[in-house]
Amino acid sequence: MKKKVNNTICRCEEISEQEIRDAIRKFNLRTVDAVKRLTRAGMGLCQGRTCTPLLTKIIAEETDKKVDELLPLSKRPPVRPVKVEFLAREGEQKLD
Repeated sequence: MKKKVNNTICRCEEISEQEIRDAIRKFNLRTVDAVKRLTRAGMGLCQGRTCTPLLTKIIAEETDKKVDELLPLSKRPPVRPVKVEFLAREGEQKLD
């Protein structure tokens, strides 16, 4: 049996290394996206900017793959960018 670890990997979602390793083993997860969807690691405020390298390393260790063999985590901003010009015009009223 492997040693249990309690390092926090995803600070935004408070996901520990042990939770990630357990999920990978229990559900036979093989991709960063699969681990992300099951554990929520990488879905917090930073959108995985902090934890993705650690998450990828753990998956590589657990699956006996090289880090560069793993597909990158899907990154989608939580909102669509809006031009400042659009926001400035929002308060304007059309006078006919």
